[in-house]
Amino acid sequence: MSLVKKLQLEFTCTELPWRPSSHPEVGRLINEIVWGEETDLDFSGRPMSHFEMYLEAMKAIKVDTTLFNSNYQRLISSPDILSEIEILDLPSAVKDFLKFTFETINSNKIHCIAAVFTFGREDLIPDLFIEIIKNLEQKDNTNIQPTVYYFERHIEVDGDEHGPLALKMVELLCENDKQKWEEATEAAKIALEKRLELWDSISSQISLKTIVY
Repeated sequence: MSLVKKLQLEFTCTELPWRPSSHPEVGRLINEIVWGEETDLDFSGRPMSHFEMYLEAMKAIKVDTTLFNSNYQRLISSPDILSEIEILDLPSAVKDFLKFTFETINSNKIHCIAAVFTFGREDLIPDLFIEIIKNLEQKDNTNIQPTVYYFERHIEVDGDEHGPLALKMVELLCENDKQKWEEATEAAKIALEKRLELWDSISSQISLKTIVY
């Protein structure tokens, strides 16, 4: 969301007085993605961001979110998010993933930000979540409905709507500029490497039963 909000700040007007977008086609794509991510409907029909849906799903399966909530509050209240990430008690792969995300945002290379968002998130997530859904099992009386809905909603929205919109956005931003395409490609590759390291770390901790976040 921080990646897409950076793009929204760049290509839509979030200031007063309002002024038209300098790149209305990209602005339209971004606004459609933000609308779906920030104010989607949860499984009971309530407007809710996907971030909040994720937290609701965690609570439904009785995951302790105390540490997460503490870290989250520190991050959103910090004037220097990169420095805050560095001092948080998090696995190195999580820190690296977060740092790369915000370093990309701070680079102000909009085509790279769009590429990281597209290929490291929107174009990738549906396939990841399909595999999770296939292997998800309900145990005891645990309520997994919010979790299943969260995964299914991402598969539906990102696969059918946001993924294609994001791909179109990268095309519009890079156009025929060879250097932009090369920079966007490199940023996307690093994003995928950071994603792989993140998921490998999580998998290892689950296997060791020491996951704490």
